[in-house]
Amino acid sequence: MRDHPCVPLSGYVAMDDATSLARVSAFRALMAARRTVRDFSDRPVPRAVVEQALLTAGSAPSGANHQPWFFSVIDSPEARARIRAAAEAEEREFYNDKAPQEWLDALAPLGTDPDKGFLEVAPVLIAIFGQKRGGPRPGDDRKNYYVTESVGIATGLLIAALHEAGLATLTHTPAPMSFLAGICGRPAGDKPFLLLVAGHPAADATVPVAALDKKPLEAIAAWI
Repeated sequence: MRDHPCVPLSGYVAMDDATSLARVSAFRALMAARRTVRDFSDRPVPRAVVEQALLTAGSAPSGANHQPWFFSVIDSPEARARIRAAAEAEEREFYNDKAPQEWLDALAPLGTDPDKGFLEVAPVLIAIFGQKRGGPRPGDDRKNYYVTESVGIATGLLIAALHEAGLATLTHTPAPMSFLAGICGRPAGDKPFLLLVAGHPAADATVPVAALDKKPLEAIAAWI
């Protein structure tokens, strides 16, 4: 007998093995078409679409169900310009002084550089934060657990939801990212996790050939 309140499980539909395989294969095909994009259109994205994607992210599992994430959606042109300036300053230092040659060699086939103009072009810019303290209800102030793992899972769901909505995404991680907390007005306990850029791809968007090289199943999984 459980000593905590419970409700019946809902949301799961019984299906035969063939249906299960068909559905997971269709989802796999959908997500296999996802690409990181650096060339965005400025075509607006309805706020309702972004909100539904954020609610999907908010359904992710988390340590003790504390949901230790916060998503700042940045609309203001002034804030976007500040973020771009700060990010490009960090990126120039990274490419010119910080990054070891092995790292630069690994990035070379992807064609990345310090120019982050997409931060002001793409219509959706989301700064994702992990919270050291919080809890499942507004106003809670308890220690959060497995923050990085929980925020990573939520971010994955967010990317999948935006892709389902027909939007392209890019994960951007300037290092350090402390400037994000100040620009977004987040408290000291909120640590920037990454910047997620999303929107419709530009008509002439391209993808590096190197980005199409994905590991086969036998290289990423094993049955023991």
